[in-house]
Amino acid sequence: MVTPTWSWLLTRWSLEPSVVAGIVMLTLAYACACGYRLTGPASLRCSAAQRTWFLLSDLVLVIALLSPLDGIGDTYLFSAHMVQHLLLATVWPPLLLLSLPADLTAGIQGMPVRVLGLLTLPAVAFLLFNGDITVWHLPVLYDLTLRSETVHILEHLTFMGTGLVVWWPVLNPVRRGRLSYAGQELYLFANLFPTMALGILFSFLQHPLYGPYIHAPRLWGISALTDQQIGGLIMWMPGNLPYVVAMATIGVIWLDRGEPVDEPRREMEVRPRTVP
Repeated sequence: MVTPTWSWLLTRWSLEPSVVAGIVMLTLAYACACGYRLTGPASLRCSAAQRTWFLLSDLVLVIALLSPLDGIGDTYLFSAHMVQHLLLATVWPPLLLLSLPADLTAGIQGMPVRVLGLLTLPAVAFLLFNGDITVWHLPVLYDLTLRSETVHILEHLTFMGTGLVVWWPVLNPVRRGRLSYAGQELYLFANLFPTMALGILFSFLQHPLYGPYIHAPRLWGISALTDQQIGGLIMWMPGNLPYVVAMATIGVIWLDRGEPVDEPRREMEVRPRTVP
C-alpha cells in the first residue's frame, strides 16, 4: 500500500449513507422536539443557546464520522482514531444533553424512564462508560472493529450511548435530577482516572498492540509504537479535558450561586396559607 500524501488525505471526506442518514434523522427529531413546523406558526420550546449546543453537537459528529479524521484513524493512525473516540464519547454527549429542554425529558413516562433511571445511577453510569471504553480497546476486539464495519458501527454507538449515560447525572435537563454540586465535582473527578490509566498504559508500552496499525503505511514517518504512545497521551490529557472544563464551570457556578433550590418546594414554603 502506497503512503498517501497530506493533500490527498485532506480531500477524503466521506458521505457514508448510514452516517449521513443518522445525522439527518437526529437533526429532524430535534427540530420536531423543539417545535419547528413546516407550515404554520411555531412555538419553540428550545432556547437559542440550546439550539446552538445542538448545532455544535452535529458539527462534532460531522468531524468525527465524515471528515478525513475517520479514514486516517481507520487505516493509518491509532492516535487519529483516539481523537475520533474522544469526540464521540466525551465531547458529543454533553453537547447534546445541553441542547435538550427540561420539559422534553420530564414528559417521558413509563418503562423508558425506569430503565434510564437505573442506567444513570452514578455508580452504574461510571462502570458502564469506563467498562465500555476499556473492553473495546482489548486487542482482539479493537482489531475486529477495523476489519468489520458492522462491529465498528456498534463500537461507536456504544461510545455515544454510554457517553450520554455517564454525563446524565451532571447534565440531566431536569435540574432536580442532577447530583448536588459537590456530588458532580466528585463524580467528574472519579471519571478522570480510568481513561488516564488506559492512556498511561498506551504511552508506556514498548510494543504496539494492534495488528492493522503495525502493517499500515507510516504517515509522516511516525512508527506504530510512537503512534500508539501519542494516542495514549491524547487519552491521558485531552481525553480528560471535557471533565476538567465541566469541573471548573461547576465550581464557578457553585461559588457564585450556592446549591440550587428546588423551585416547586420553595414556592410551597413561601406561599402563605389560606384560611378556608
